[in-house]
Amino acid sequence: MKKFSYLFFVFFLATSCSKEPQSNVQLQDLVDNISVQKLGQRLIDLPFGLNKLETTLEEAEEIFIGIHGGSSEGYEWVYPLKTINTKKKEMYFYRWPDSSCFQDSAKQLMLSIDSILKLRPALTKVTLIGHSYGGILVSHALKNWSNKTPIEAHIVASPLLGTTMLNNLCNYSPITKINANSTLFEWRTQHQLDSAYKDSPVNPQNIEIFGSSVTVLPDTYKGNRLGHNWSISWVADEAF
Repeated sequence: MKKFSYLFFVFFLATSCSKEPQSNVQLQDLVDNISVQKLGQRLIDLPFGLNKLETTLEEAEEIFIGIHGGSSEGYEWVYPLKTINTKKKEMYFYRWPDSSCFQDSAKQLMLSIDSILKLRPALTKVTLIGHSYGGILVSHALKNWSNKTPIEAHIVASPLLGTTMLNNLCNYSPITKINANSTLFEWRTQHQLDSAYKDSPVNPQNIEIFGSSVTVLPDTYKGNRLGHNWSISWVADEAF
């Protein structure tokens, strides 16, 4: 009996350490017959940290993480997460306290990614997509990336140039170049169409980052003004 108990304990320990916990929201739960606002709220109600949106996929080659912006209501992520998902991607959503500075949350994200890569050495790529203030967090993670696994970052409608509040309160310093083993795509909305930036005399998205690829989004998307929140859906359709 003691031998059986010991073997059961070893088996339980091994299996529990090799699996990542599932979140309360799965991609399969983001169904069309529930309003996008309600689905978005379910994403925002997830606990702070890295939330896995599907069961472990044996054929997955990369982990894909969406990082929301400030005061997000979550609905802007429903369509992109569903659209970008493939059998080769394992999808995650990163919840973080966006009313505070970004550095600690970026550090926690990188620690979580490192833990996954240690558990899953077969994974060959990490992809991050950050919207608005979430793009600032992504840029900080990209600046400090040291893992040997390649990282690809997509920063959407983000004030990478900085703002007075961001610079003064959070000691923000923009990324200036892309390190080896890293790739950056910037997706910029048109200044006058983006409700978050149109009243600013300077477009805070405009910055020179050596090695970055920049795309300025068109003015409409599916008959709608292509503003701040629609931008993620446009990128989901065009980039992935």
